[in-house]
Amino acid sequence: MRSPRKIILGVSGGIAAYKSAELLRRLQDRGFEITVIPTPASLNFVGVATWEGLSGNPVQSDLWQNISQVPHVNLAKNNDAILIAPATADLIAKLAMGRADDLLTTTVLSADVPKILVPAMHPNMWLNPATQANVKLLKERGFYILEPSVGPLTSGDTGIGRFPESFEIIDFFLTSIGSKSDLLGKKVLITAGGTREEIDPVRFIGNRSSGKQGYALANAAAARGATVVLISANVSLEDPIGVEVIKVNTALEMGDKLFELARDQDLIMMSAAVSDFRVADRSESKIKRDGSQLKLELIENPDLIATIALKDRPNRQNQTIMAFAAETSISIDQAKAKLLRKGVDLLFLNDVLNQDVFGSESNGGYLLDSAGVIAQLPYQSKDTLAEHLLDLVVKRLD
Repeated sequence: MRSPRKIILGVSGGIAAYKSAELLRRLQDRGFEITVIPTPASLNFVGVATWEGLSGNPVQSDLWQNISQVPHVNLAKNNDAILIAPATADLIAKLAMGRADDLLTTTVLSADVPKILVPAMHPNMWLNPATQANVKLLKERGFYILEPSVGPLTSGDTGIGRFPESFEIIDFFLTSIGSKSDLLGKKVLITAGGTREEIDPVRFIGNRSSGKQGYALANAAAARGATVVLISANVSLEDPIGVEVIKVNTALEMGDKLFELARDQDLIMMSAAVSDFRVADRSESKIKRDGSQLKLELIENPDLIATIALKDRPNRQNQTIMAFAAETSISIDQAKAKLLRKGVDLLFLNDVLNQDVFGSESNGGYLLDSAGVIAQLPYQSKDTLAEHLLDLVVKRLD
């Protein structure tokens, strides 16, 4: 999965470079993974160690390092957008001329992704006809350029050229790349993966859920500005950036965490595959084969979805709860009845017999509420499906 979206943060040599450290943090809060490319001049203001420490990624500024890896081409291929903040008059002029004499400008020239510039400079430089002509040319070529703010500057002057506030830059950036911030301020709890019920210390009853759909939802919700908690059961996936991940194994463990955290959430999305049964008498040591039959007594696990959806649970009336139902055949009537029986607001129904879902990168199905089908969502990547589901769910949170 390529989520959260990966972006390059370019930093050019202006005094506002120090403000980009705060911008980087706020972008990480939205779930973006960031690689910083500072120009050599910018390192006079903020050094490589700071950018590596904040981003968690290696930082290269010299075009002539790691030549065998063709860094400018690989960086251009492996990122979804380039945000340059601050962009100085010098850098804007280079980009307008198509010059490529450092790692940042060569990467920009190699990339076919949205490019967003945040100019910051003295008013005289910003208003100079040469700079204005360069800005106009870059806009015509498809660059997104955020006008600088008006205010006091380092020089002691006041006027246009000030680096905008981080929230202004992020709003402009998200609009430019076609992203959304419609979950800003919302708390979202997601379950993912498959629970395991131990038979003995080496064996368990489990299922084929990979957790990919739940992780895609967590990534997408975080990128839209939500505060996301992910309760994850037995997955082999990297933790989403900007998401609190709580690891559990069994249905009872998941239930404990779910009931502990549910009260404070605006949206709960139950995508985990929770075992319906557990072993009544788990063996404390490995069960040895002795030629006799082994009989396991199974007892029912609590219905986590039905319990969490109880109408009289504290704060339930202020929440939207969505359940997932993986079935081997599609019956809209049965799914609707299940939704009502569980007491949830929404149910996503998918067919795991006739489409490859478990462990795959794709999924599809039907989203229902108590009135019936809201949308039929075709078989598509789980990342894309997560975005479509959130588009539909977010309307209920207002």
